[in-house]
Amino acid sequence: MKIGFVVNQTPKELAPYTTTGLALQASRMGHEIYYIGVGDFVYLQDEQMGAHARKAPDREFRTNETFLNAIKKAKKELITAKELDVLMLRNDPSTDFDHRPWAQNSGIVFGQLAQRHGVVVLNDPNTLASALNKMYFQYFPKTVRPETIITRNIDDIKAFYRHFNKHIILKPLQGSGGKNVFMIKDDIKNLNQIVEAISRDGFVVAQEYLPDAKHGDIRLFLLDGQPITVNGKTAALHRTQAKNDIRSNIHQGGTAKIAKLSKRCYEIVEEVAPKLIKDGMFLTGLDIVGDKLMEVNVFSPGGLGNAGKLNKVDFMEPVIKAIERKIV
Repeated sequence: MKIGFVVNQTPKELAPYTTTGLALQASRMGHEIYYIGVGDFVYLQDEQMGAHARKAPDREFRTNETFLNAIKKAKKELITAKELDVLMLRNDPSTDFDHRPWAQNSGIVFGQLAQRHGVVVLNDPNTLASALNKMYFQYFPKTVRPETIITRNIDDIKAFYRHFNKHIILKPLQGSGGKNVFMIKDDIKNLNQIVEAISRDGFVVAQEYLPDAKHGDIRLFLLDGQPITVNGKTAALHRTQAKNDIRSNIHQGGTAKIAKLSKRCYEIVEEVAPKLIKDGMFLTGLDIVGDKLMEVNVFSPGGLGNAGKLNKVDFMEPVIKAIERKIV
């Protein structure tokens, strides 16, 4: 297969990223790998999707570092949709929210074009278009979600705050990675300022605070709506917060250990799987706190490599094999 991995900017990719691990594993399994930054796309005269892509050299690589360095050194070459079998959309639109707003939906629109020419695009770009903000999450069953309102009105937020005993979470509707997430507790003096700061970029999401959050969260990886398992081990991480921080994101200072999955975790998977499958969400990450689902990461769920290292298994290979089955 010829697989194009779409990222925000190739020079800014890092060796530990899940995308790097997936691309290297696909290369080891004999597939041709191309890296495409969202700014590398082009619409060609024959109405094909094209891209000025970097191709991975056709040789063996021992580490993620040497593999990614070789890609970054490769000269760009123009490829077209008809030369690709698969396009993996692994860019994170929220990363481009502040400084490159034009780039947020580039992967989606060019992915839709590639799909029209017969390329298998993962995850489905048509559904990703409706998942550019956290409103997509509200379409999952109410039984798995924390109580939530989405508004720009401070009075709405204050009423919600009082209803939940002055203990809630505030975050932007657009964005991810733990940016601008605040815990509001007791008689906080600067609530107005916090809401004003978040609402500068759009709507504010207010959620009930889940006491289990102090124990961190579980990132659980799904393939076509089902947990990834290898040798009886499941691709999941138990992420805990850095000291004096409410966020469990690894790149925000959180730490990870092997996750112990409860019966409720698997119940949540059963409840959300039908929509994920219907929406063409091939590779996703569920963030679970206690008995609730906090987020569904459909763009570029990270941490799969960490999960593999902790469990001493390879969770990358099942993903590539699942892609192969979509081409046969």
